[in-house]
Amino acid sequence: MRSKIAIQGFEASFHEIAALQFFGKDIETVECATFHKLFDVMEKNEAGYAICAIENSLAGSILPNYASLRNSDLEIFGEVYLHIEMNLMALPGQKIEHIEEVHSHPMALLQCTGFFENYSNIQLVESSDTALSAKDIKQNHIKHRGAVASKRAAELFELEIIAEDIHDNKRNFTRFLALRKQNNQNSRNEDFNKSSISFRSHHTPGSLAKVLTAIGEHNINLTKIQSLPVIGEEWQYYMYADLEFENKDEFEKMLNEIEPLTRELKILGKYKQGEKIL
Repeated sequence: MRSKIAIQGFEASFHEIAALQFFGKDIETVECATFHKLFDVMEKNEAGYAICAIENSLAGSILPNYASLRNSDLEIFGEVYLHIEMNLMALPGQKIEHIEEVHSHPMALLQCTGFFENYSNIQLVESSDTALSAKDIKQNHIKHRGAVASKRAAELFELEIIAEDIHDNKRNFTRFLALRKQNNQNSRNEDFNKSSISFRSHHTPGSLAKVLTAIGEHNINLTKIQSLPVIGEEWQYYMYADLEFENKDEFEKMLNEIEPLTRELKILGKYKQGEKIL
């Protein structure tokens, strides 16, 4: 029986590509139009696992997903880094001078503004998904329209790539988290060298500095720290931290040391570092 993987997006979206990269080809994806829907699908056990974007090297952190993860009963058990490449595609035989409109997700269009500055005659139209924009052209045989999407979308929907790698910054990467229920029968993970945690420091001078010092003293690399406000408590914040380490015992000692220095300490996941694309 194939594993069901919840993804934000649709067939040939970057989420699906990340899911295939992490889980392999023998999977069934549960397509979710929004991140809220993805967490809802997982809560209702309509999928066993999820792939969820958490940050992009150009756009930064996807802040609502941190809060959704913290407030869920899901845990991180892996991560995958994906090089995001944008391509302009249309029906076979169409050339760029034939294109009057280009449809895609607003973030995709934003990442390609430099390219389209050279084609002032093309109207850019925002849509809900990169892959759906490509699919719409194929299904309705729409001439004079292009889509910005992945190469997989072009292959799947039999479109022709007019221009490839049109994104302004070629160093465009997205980090995705692999999620599952905490009570998953496979939830025990002994092979880990990274962890994500969430906590609140006490509202006293130097409290956060003490936590960060303890992390460093155990030879743990703090690779990311992110703050989000506590809803209903003005000027109070949750801290989200990614930690990389070689010695798991030192990591456990560090947790014991910072626990009395923090409030609401939560381990969001222990997992193996994903392969970073440099």
